[in-house]
Amino acid sequence: RVGRGTVAAIEEVGSGAMVIFQSIFWLVMGRKYRQPVRLGSVVVQMIESGIQALPILIMLNGAIGVRLAIQGIYTLKIFGAESQVTFGIAVAVVREFAPLISGILIAGRTGSSLAARIGTMRINQELDALHVMGIQPIRFLAAPAIFAMVIIIPLVTFFSGAVSLFTAALYVDATLGISISSFFDQVISVLSVGDLMHGMTKSLLFALLIAVIGVVNGASVTG
Repeated sequence: RVGRGTVAAIEEVGSGAMVIFQSIFWLVMGRKYRQPVRLGSVVVQMIESGIQALPILIMLNGAIGVRLAIQGIYTLKIFGAESQVTFGIAVAVVREFAPLISGILIAGRTGSSLAARIGTMRINQELDALHVMGIQPIRFLAAPAIFAMVIIIPLVTFFSGAVSLFTAALYVDATLGISISSFFDQVISVLSVGDLMHGMTKSLLFALLIAVIGVVNGASVTG
């Protein structure tokens, strides 16, 4: 069992690497072989993966912003430093919570949907039909999903972080009397480009993992 599990894990990692490699290949060389990655498919995937997820992302990240403000004020009040809560909220949201919550939600919503769709096509022999018609399934199905998520998830993460900071600012204003403009002045002063890039890099990695794992698990369905 240990041997079979190890081999299966290695095969899955290898399959994921091949999906990434072939997707990049078809993006660069697709027009030469008259099988380009279609922009329309990428846009549709971006809408399904990111835009349609915005309502639940706004609700979830808004609630997390308020919870961070509540917990931060409660903790810092012990030291009489509750006015410094803005700095902790800004760093926590931008570096950690915005990419993490967005990644978890999109993995559960979009990643599982992608795996289910490709798995159903595997069972119905639609992937074999694409091969027979001379259409590469990676180019047709996987590449648009991967590129769409790599583009849209960092943008959605940035927006989610802004929502969390805004709802936190509303609570801090109501509780401590720090105005929303002052709150965001402090946020801008404490955050650096490195903090923002740290969060965006995480979201980019999550996007790639979600798409590749969804494709590999969907394509490996049997029975």
